[in-house]
Amino acid sequence: MNKLIFFPSSFVLVAMLAGCAGSSGFADLDRFMKEADEKPRGRIEPLPEVQVYRAFTYSAAGSRSPFLPPAEVIVSDIQIAEDQSDVKPNMDRPKEVLEAFQLSQLSMVGTLQRGEIDTLWALMSDGEGGVHMIQSGQYMGRNHGRIVGIAEGRVDLIEIVPNGHGGWLERPRSVSLEDQ
Repeated sequence: MNKLIFFPSSFVLVAMLAGCAGSSGFADLDRFMKEADEKPRGRIEPLPEVQVYRAFTYSAAGSRSPFLPPAEVIVSDIQIAEDQSDVKPNMDRPKEVLEAFQLSQLSMVGTLQRGEIDTLWALMSDGEGGVHMIQSGQYMGRNHGRIVGIAEGRVDLIEIVPNGHGGWLERPRSVSLEDQ
């Protein structure tokens, strides 16, 4: 009886193994491998060149350490000079149009002679598209700059600026003709 059970079960086992042994399952894989081998090969980019490391030498060894607080300065040791000058801006006069602009915004674009006395006027651009005619005695810039002279290529003025000690000082400035 043992042989009767063994024979059909071995027959089923052999039949299953015979079904797996077919070579038809690898045809598509073989075709894919052949196509992949026939395609042109890609180009690999070369590695970037390595930059050489250069060591940095700290040469400010005698300076104050940036990790320590700065030394305290005692104000009583410094003598603050009293304001000796009588220079002051006139705060009561009405402001003129060009005093609304920084001097760095203004540029000279030309000169013009007007009138019977041949008074020389300067043409100033305000940087916002406006051109203004000015003459000596007028003011421009935010530091109370009074125009003291106009030449063919420049406008000379004197600004009144704070001196840092509660007083004022005069500073000569000029605006030159802009090259186009």
